Amino acid sequence: MAQKKISFYYKNICEDIIGSEHGISQSQLDDLAKKTGPAIEEVNRQRKAGIIPYRDLPYRKDYPKQVKEAARQIRGECENFVVLGIGGSALGNIALQTALNPYLYNIDSRQRKGPRLFVFDNVDPLQFGGFLDWIDGQLDKTIFNVISKSGQTAETAAQFLVIRQILMDRLGPEGYKQRIVATTNAGKGTMRAITSEAGFRSLEVPDGVGGRFSVLSPVGLLSAAVCGIDIDALLAGAAAMDKRVSETDFFANPAAVNAAIQRHYYQRGKRISVMMPYSYALKDLSDWYRQLWAESLGKRTDLDGRQVFVGPTPVKALGATDQHSQVQLYREGPNDKVFTFLQVDDFGRDVVMGDCPPSAPELGYLAGASMAKLLNAEKLATEYALVKDQRPCLTVLFDSICPETIGQFIYLYETTTSIAGLLLHINAYDQPAVELGKEATFALMGRPGYEQMADKIRPFTKQDSKFVI
Repeated sequence: MAQKKISFYYKNICEDIIGSEHGISQSQLDDLAKKTGPAIEEVNRQRKAGIIPYRDLPYRKDYPKQVKEAARQIRGECENFVVLGIGGSALGNIALQTALNPYLYNIDSRQRKGPRLFVFDNVDPLQFGGFLDWIDGQLDKTIFNVISKSGQTAETAAQFLVIRQILMDRLGPEGYKQRIVATTNAGKGTMRAITSEAGFRSLEVPDGVGGRFSVLSPVGLLSAAVCGIDIDALLAGAAAMDKRVSETDFFANPAAVNAAIQRHYYQRGKRISVMMPYSYALKDLSDWYRQLWAESLGKRTDLDGRQVFVGPTPVKALGATDQHSQVQLYREGPNDKVFTFLQVDDFGRDVVMGDCPPSAPELGYLAGASMAKLLNAEKLATEYALVKDQRPCLTVLFDSICPETIGQFIYLYETTTSIAGLLLHINAYDQPAVELGKEATFALMGRPGYEQMADKIRPFTKQDSKFVI
């Protein structure tokens, strides 16, 4: 049986479709091919040199072996599996679960292939407190996966300290040890020290792989495997896409074409990138994509140290829901966006609409039709409407939603990001602007060593009454 795949379709950015003012001509595409060729070669060179180790994750044999062994143990020890993390330590986990497990996974035991999964990616006391109320009395049936490379990320550390105290109080040191699995730096850092001291089971956050590129490592694979997702198929899909995005022929390389189109439009003033899945299962891939795109490509300085302030803004939408909340803006507002639809050919099941009541013959066109047909018709209709208003549209088409195609999608967009970074002449792998907010949080929370920063922040902590109405 042929492997299920995803396809990248870009005709609806062409001049012949949306006009010369907003479309791309064939000569411009040929020019993009010439300009992008060196970036393809450079990304391939960096991959061979080990500079971007996320590219090797689909081929690692040790990580899936370790993950599957840990998952086998965990599945026999708990009814609830709880991920504590934030950003790249959580968004990929959520995206895999939403895409590859049933909508009612946590509620319906008949649909569940493992323990319930909860992923906490914030420190909202109302949310976390409500969960603590529910989990009370089930601690001996719950395992917590703390994901933090350093262990010093304030949000994850806060979650961990709450859980640690509860486990120590209720289950004692041995119960505490048995109920936590750490995913962290292999040899150093705060969480590694805590793990060694307590004797937690642990998995590795790979060196050189930033959080937003880490979903195909133990960071994302453990919760997937615990919940019955086929991680071998997920990685096989990523490896299949690796061959496609390594192609030096620009027009055969979906990551290169995608990156070149996005950068071309960025330079033409279309600085917003909207991703709109027409599938609930794919909706959280948009969240994962937003971090990948924003944190990688939003940079003050380029590789030469010049201030450039670049970065396309990623926006999440969901079809058909956001046809009713955003498409008015997208069609008649400023033409400053590039749209990427995610479309599914085979949903794996369907729901057929019943007969319409005699009093509503105007609904007869729906009677006997399927929801899959309707949802994909909604996608095509929205694309048609946007194209009519000369809005550039791309589509990623999924044969079906399965581990292979999700792995392909993840790897496609990770590599697209690498190529886009080179085209924008920036470092796609650092995130210096995130640090000031982290340090300011440390100062406000009274962390030693941040007293001077706290003094600078203090005036902002009090509201000026003249500006409160």
